[in-house]
Amino acid sequence: MEETSIFALADHALNAVVAQIRDDQWDTRVPAEFARAGSAEPPTLRELIGYHAYDDAWVPDMLAGRTMAEVGEDAFKGDLLGEDPKGSFARIVELAVAAAAALDDPERTVHCSFGDYTAQQYLWQANFFRGLRAHDIALVVGVEPNLSDELVQGLWDELSPVADEWRTYGVMPAAIPVPDDAPLLDRLLGLTGRPPRS
Repeated sequence: MEETSIFALADHALNAVVAQIRDDQWDTRVPAEFARAGSAEPPTLRELIGYHAYDDAWVPDMLAGRTMAEVGEDAFKGDLLGEDPKGSFARIVELAVAAAAALDDPERTVHCSFGDYTAQQYLWQANFFRGLRAHDIALVVGVEPNLSDELVQGLWDELSPVADEWRTYGVMPAAIPVPDDAPLLDRLLGLTGRPPRS
């Protein structure tokens, strides 16, 4: 499966979880593992989803090969969720998914804040971030992640060859051993340092 298709599945899975956040949950502080490096405390759920909106808002420009300086480093700063956080997030997701679907060169250079990568490599990172966060945030808000079999297979195919290398960069914690005959979702969760579901 192409990276762009997996991106759509991952971003839509995350959006499906966001759509189930209750009005009384937005100000809830999420568990410590969601805290960003250097933060004194973990974010609220609204702050966490706001960061995902910010990350997604950059996707069209990143995949077009534009630098942050060209776009304006503050282009997407501020509250992107507004008075309708679910609707605002869904609109940002659709723009990102459309940009991924329109990608015509997987070798195009993407200029991230942390270095230059091919569009393919950028999407691998994005797919991991969105797909696994859909799972993690679902558990926080008390809903089922419902990651499709296609998404789980796509993430496994992308991550299993690079997981050990990425682990050396601190991208994911140590793997949790899972039997080889376990369901693929459990193996994906274990590979990325998450307890299996079954």
